[in-house]
Amino acid sequence: MLPADTRLEAALSERGVCEGRALERARNVATETGQSLALVLLQLGLVSEGDLAATYAATLDVTVLTPEDLATVQEPVLPDDLGSRFLHQARAVPLDCAHGTLRLAMADPLDDYTSAAVQLATGCEVRREVGRPSDISAILNRLYPEDGADGSEGQGAFDAEGSAAEDDTDRLKDLASEAPIIRLVNQLIFQAVETRASDIHIEPFEDRLVVRYRYDGVLHEVDSQSPRLAAAIVSRIKIMAKLDIAERRLPQDGRIKLAVRGHEVDFRVSTVPSLHGETVVLRVLDRTTVSFDYSRLGLAPSVIAAFRSALEMPNGIVLVTGPTGSGKTTTLYTGLAGLNATERNVMTVEDPVEYQLSGINQLQIRPAIGLTFASLLRAILRQDPDVIMVGEIRDIETVQIAVQAALTGHLVLSTLHTNSAAAAVTRLRDMGLEDYLMTAVLRGILAQRLVRRLCGHCRRPEAVDPALAHRLGLDPGASHTLWHPVGCAECRQTGYSGRSAVAEFLPTSREISRLIMAGADHSEIEQAAVAAGMETLFQAGLRLALEGETSLEEVSRIIGHDG
Repeated sequence: MLPADTRLEAALSERGVCEGRALERARNVATETGQSLALVLLQLGLVSEGDLAATYAATLDVTVLTPEDLATVQEPVLPDDLGSRFLHQARAVPLDCAHGTLRLAMADPLDDYTSAAVQLATGCEVRREVGRPSDISAILNRLYPEDGADGSEGQGAFDAEGSAAEDDTDRLKDLASEAPIIRLVNQLIFQAVETRASDIHIEPFEDRLVVRYRYDGVLHEVDSQSPRLAAAIVSRIKIMAKLDIAERRLPQDGRIKLAVRGHEVDFRVSTVPSLHGETVVLRVLDRTTVSFDYSRLGLAPSVIAAFRSALEMPNGIVLVTGPTGSGKTTTLYTGLAGLNATERNVMTVEDPVEYQLSGINQLQIRPAIGLTFASLLRAILRQDPDVIMVGEIRDIETVQIAVQAALTGHLVLSTLHTNSAAAAVTRLRDMGLEDYLMTAVLRGILAQRLVRRLCGHCRRPEAVDPALAHRLGLDPGASHTLWHPVGCAECRQTGYSGRSAVAEFLPTSREISRLIMAGADHSEIEQAAVAAGMETLFQAGLRLALEGETSLEEVSRIIGHDG
């Protein structure tokens, strides 16, 4: 029979749970440290407990034991034959013994040595069962407490109602400091960084605690835990983020800085009370996965040229618009990186400061003490800045100060939440900004979205039929090819890998300024811009789809149909 690590590696590879490079890395670490491959994979965050347990279960053709299955065991089985220390080291727990067969729940059911040792010690035939490592640790701590701890206390910590933990701050601290919880939280965080997730969502429900990662803008469920672990997991994250673990009625925000894969990664933490506990979201701010380079953004060369030209103006306002998560801040940072020079004083006002840029003075708003976008913007004007970035224009007060700054010789960069570049004019007008001021300070408006890139390993081409070509505004007489997602191990079966920006840039030409002064709505302004050569968001997305970068389905999902 093959060694356990070899069998596990083959199973993980066959199921597409872990990439070949990650497996090779874990294998090298396991060889150097003498640890099992499974333990190294978990410690490095390369696989989740759920995926590992599911792989074991598929290999042995059994089901994964749930916390409820393990909770039915109320006392140690064959305690005279199986010692507490051995079971903790083996990460195994006997469930019951009947008719000469012992059911053994194991964190590593491919461990033949443990199975043989238990069979030798008890004289029973061993039937291996699969349990998640954290669940195995929990039942071991309850039934076989180490260091003289009282077993009933371990049970109380994971009481189904969680009433003791909820009412006792010290108990929450103790709960969050237990080794299984620390390992579980670290594993969730490290796996998210290793698999390049942008966000971690931890959501408590009545019957389970759901863990979801956001990949390329789309959430994927990656694990679920017993709801009894919710208080411990949330408390552990709060401790790491230096938040108040006793406050569970109000939202809180914090940051965590950890060394992952040999470099520091920041996590922005947000907790919000919900029906069954606190929902936690961690935004992964990994500088190594973000490049402030126009060529990496995916923007069209014409858009880059127009945006750069606007940023080279000595004064005025340049806006980047789009919904939350459309990459506006990254685009602004890229623009700032190009502006950053010794002879310029560049300052930003953000909520929050996500990435630190060398040589730029970055300020974070604090509404609780009166530091708003407007108040900070007013204050930094006395700091003699050349370029100012305002994280977001939200109200008329901020707009008026930004306009004043632009009129007095400053270049102001900011963002708005609008669906198109032309719609930003309507939004500013609705805020109360006069048309004559708008035409005086606006230098250009960039509207942006992020679409998922097709996986280069499994994308599938398909010729466009003439009817669809006609609807898309393509030449029905010419041949066109669109590509479609398939799904493979390289892209986690999604068909997509990475994202690319699509954008439209609205320059404030003489004709556009005339329309703004005439009170034209956004549709009239957009028609005039298109007539002057502007490529719309949908047209930019369609171009990427025809180039095989993304799919038409993805363009329609993110941008909608060309209107």
